Amino acid sequence: MADAGLERIVRAEDVAHMGLTEVIRHAPYIHSQYRALVASIKHDRPALAILIDFPDVNFRLAMHCKRLGVPVLWFVSPQLWAWKRRRLRWVKECVSKMLVIFPFEAAFYRARGVDAEFVGHPLATLPLPTISREAYAAEHNLDSAKQWIALLPGSRWKEIKLNLPRMLGLAVAAATPDNADFWDLFGDPGRPSESFLDYEKYEFILPVASTIAMGELRIEVARLSARWTDVSKSTTPGLHLHLVPDGRAALHHARASIVASGTATVQALTIGNPFVVVYRVSALTFAIAKSLIRYPAEIPAQRDADGNLPIAMPNLIAGRRIVPELINKRFTAANLAAALRPLLDDTTARSQMIADLTEARAKLLPSPDSNPIQRVCDAAEALLQTSQPE
Repeated sequence: MADAGLERIVRAEDVAHMGLTEVIRHAPYIHSQYRALVASIKHDRPALAILIDFPDVNFRLAMHCKRLGVPVLWFVSPQLWAWKRRRLRWVKECVSKMLVIFPFEAAFYRARGVDAEFVGHPLATLPLPTISREAYAAEHNLDSAKQWIALLPGSRWKEIKLNLPRMLGLAVAAATPDNADFWDLFGDPGRPSESFLDYEKYEFILPVASTIAMGELRIEVARLSARWTDVSKSTTPGLHLHLVPDGRAALHHARASIVASGTATVQALTIGNPFVVVYRVSALTFAIAKSLIRYPAEIPAQRDADGNLPIAMPNLIAGRRIVPELINKRFTAANLAAALRPLLDDTTARSQMIADLTEARAKLLPSPDSNPIQRVCDAAEALLQTSQPE
């Protein structure tokens, strides 16, 4: 939008802070930038507001626009179908058109009186990476004779701290004795080491999200690697772990992946890479979320043996569980190994998941030749025309 000539009143990267303490520390500046944005809307009275995701801020902006008579086009819906459904009344009152990226969202909104259109998911239109396996191996010092497993622990430091050690537990469990110090570092294994993967057969690729500093993550991985070498008395120097910058290329070339619940699961879906979904939060957060999440009739979802609804977007898109979900207490190295092993060999389970991912990916576009961003542009132009004074 800036490249197209729009003026930037507030830079999103200047106010995007993760974590409670970070937000509190920067709160005065964030609030001053928000006031500047509202003041510019009042002063310039734009012909159209295009709000993208970011519900905590955009709900408030939508209400300001409504008071000023500015039509609102919202692209990438907040997940009101999962929780906070009371905000629907704000959407009905303040949003002129809701453009959604998941197929079930349009039906959800329309059934509740909101003008909504499914435009498709932008990730579904991206071509597959073109770099060859050989070139990728040479670029990132990987052994092309081994199978590669991609680890995507999340895009926030808190997610990495909670998810990455358990992912690495899978990588090193078979090579490590049952040692209390080790499991303090990598989490409860879940079962004896005989059930794990053969560590020497695999290399692990860790794509670094743009929100994470590569240098800081290298330090964290080096710390975990040094601790593993210390407590395991291993003669192998460090972990077989390679940090890379591009998640899509890593998913494309990995034999299978372990992906933290979030947008990365849609990346893996659109690439077609077999994967296991994991996530870990505090017990209290998990209990609260479990009590709050309620899916509407538009989302067919069955609870698992522990009474948990599916949370992985590929499973919600497919309308059934096509990828395993290991959340909180189920997220152990042994459970990971059991879920991942069939995806590493030429098994029926691997072939079925690839077919299921292909079918789910097709649902992410209204038609094969759809361009989600062009549909957003078309909707914006149509709304501008209908809102012009006669």
